[in-house]
This record gives sequence, C-alpha cells and structure tokens, in this order.
Amino acid sequence: MRKIIPYGKQHITETDIDAVIEVLKGDFLTQGPKIEEFEKAFNNYIGSSYSIAVTNGTAALHLCAMALYVQPGDKVIVPPLSFSATANCIRYCGGDVVFSDIDPETLLLDIKLVRNLLSSSPEGTFKGIIPVDFGGRPIQMDEFRELADEFGLWIIEDACHAPGAFYRDRTGKRQNSGNGAFADLAIFSFHPVKHIACGEGGMITTNNRELYERILKLRTHGITRDPSLFKNSILEAGGDASDSNYPGWYMEMQELGYNYRLTDFQAALGKSQLERANEGILRRLEIASKYNEAFINNKNIEIIFNKAQSEFRNAHHLYIIQLKNRLGLYNFLRENDIFAQIHYFPIHLMPYYKNLGYKLGDMPFAEEYYSKCISLPIYPSLTEEEQLYVIDKINSFVND
Repeated sequence: MRKIIPYGKQHITETDIDAVIEVLKGDFLTQGPKIEEFEKAFNNYIGSSYSIAVTNGTAALHLCAMALYVQPGDKVIVPPLSFSATANCIRYCGGDVVFSDIDPETLLLDIKLVRNLLSSSPEGTFKGIIPVDFGGRPIQMDEFRELADEFGLWIIEDACHAPGAFYRDRTGKRQNSGNGAFADLAIFSFHPVKHIACGEGGMITTNNRELYERILKLRTHGITRDPSLFKNSILEAGGDASDSNYPGWYMEMQELGYNYRLTDFQAALGKSQLERANEGILRRLEIASKYNEAFINNKNIEIIFNKAQSEFRNAHHLYIIQLKNRLGLYNFLRENDIFAQIHYFPIHLMPYYKNLGYKLGDMPFAEEYYSKCISLPIYPSLTEEEQLYVIDKINSFVND
C-alpha cells in the first residue's frame, strides 16, 4: 500500500513535543507565561508592535471586526477567493459583505476594481476592506492604504497564508506580510496545514495601541483587571471610599466579549514552530521551484501564480496550477494516493451568500479561476521522492 501524500501537513519535531510536555508538567495550562512569550516572539518575526494570540484565525477575524466597531448595515469589501471566514467575520457583527473580484494574474483582490467600486458609490457607503495574501503571495498593502485613506476606510489584512512573505513598497523598503505598516489589523492562522501549527490557533497583529488594548479585552469576555480602565466607583466595587485602591479581586466586564484565549501548551508549540519558520519557508520555496521547472514548458498547465519575482517573496502556503480538466486530474491523483485540494470554491457562490443576492457570473475572474485550479502537495516534510512521484503522475495525466 502506497503512502498517502496530502496537499498540506504539519511537521512536529521532538523539540515541539518537549515544549508542550514542559507546559503540561508546569503550573499553567492557560493564561500563563507562554502566551506572552509566543506573542513577543511573533512580534519579532513579523515586525509588528503588538501581537494577540487567540483560539483560531476565525476568532482573530471576528475580534478585528468587533474592535473596528462593525455595525449592522456597515458595508465591507472582501475578495471572493478566500476561506469563507474572511467574509463571515463581517456577518457575525451584522455587517454587509460586498465582494470585489480578483486579478486573474495574481489571484489577489484587484485594487483597480475596488477603486471603481468605491468611486461609483455614494460617499460613506463603505467602512473597510479585507485584502487577502492568498496562497502565500503578499498583496501590495501600501497601495491599498493609500486607497483606504482616500475614502476613509479601515483595513484588515488576512495574512493567514503568508507568515514569512514580504514585498517591496513604493519606496523599495521590504515589508513583511502582516507587519502593521499599512493595515490597521492583520490576522494569522495556526491550523495544522499552515506554516506554524498549533492544532488550532491564531494571531492578531497591529501597530495601534488603542486597538491592541481593545482586542485584549474582547478576547476575554470584555473583562478588564486594569484599575486605570475601571469605570465603576470604588464604592460600587465594594471598596472603602477613603481608600484610593480597588480591591485586589475586582474586575469589570465593560462590554460583550468572547472567550477567544489560546492555551499555554498551544502557545508553547507555536513558539517552538516559529523558531524554525524560516527553514520551513526556504523548503517551501525549493518545492515550488522544482514544480516550476517541471511544468513551465507544459502547454496544458498554467503556473502564473507561482512564478518567482524579485519584488516579493511568496510564502507558498499553496502551490496552485490551473488546467482545463481539473476534475479529471483531481480524481486521477486520488486514485494514486495523492490528495490534492481545491482552494477555493468562491465565497459568493456558497448557498448562504447566494441567499443574500449573489449569483454565478458576478465575479467572473474568481469563477474562471475556480473552474481550473488545483493545489498540489507542498509542506516542509515532503520528500524529494514524493514530489517527483507527484510530478510524474501529473505529467502522465496531462500528456496522455
């Protein structure tokens, strides 16, 4: 029986296991010191001022929408090519998702189409934009910042696919995906197939102190223990009016928040994984380069998305090819124990969003891409032998 080759897979080392065991033997399973250690290490890796560890990428998106005060009826621009959580976070707050199509060359939100949408709408129609670093390819956030400022919008950068990716801004300066230089908030995911695996987990990054403090509170039920932020008087808190200090046990729930905290053993695993994140990126780039060499001259396969360029680094969460008989290849690979995947069915065509008024034909570039896309195995522990097997099977199918 052949070994199954998935499209993505976590890579757990003995060092990772030891880090988790250390926490399990310690005093804290949650709300302990490993959370802050992980957050600080992530700040250093991404280059942001603040990081907030949370339960998963979806929770991170939801907290960002709450922190930016998304209200019922607020309209937010989202690409149709992403995991559905990118759009759902706006719906959680009662806001309205407005999809804008992708650039078929980059598969990223097309800034020209976003500008057309904003320019053709009454002033104040939209509140924000959620660009996505799809597949690991970083979006040009400085350009979106200029556009957002022109129309008075906030930005949440969905960088779940792109820790370790970077691009050059208009001044030529390197900007890491999710570093907070241009987005108000950015989010990451630590699902097992992502670059950094915690089982589940997520991170929010920002350079805005006010947003950071608000999210910290929303992450833990809307509760604060910081006396400088208390709103009740000492008497209401059960203290002595002659005493300037609140009781040591006192806390306040100041607004409706959630329990979106990460555990300490997940944070320990994440921090351990983060320590070899650059090694993982380099391995992904090697795998992508080998795929490029194998397919670049094959007229039956499109690899536009994957071509290496000097002005940015694709973190290669995904390696995507496009071809006409996508379904045939998908089934053929499964028959040969290669579990490729499709990323993604366009969000606007999901039944929930179709019920809100979207239909086939609304996002032609995303729909055309979806009809031909397939994600091939790419993860650091993929062996050379396994990759050559994948390449051989794909070539045998498309050249038959």
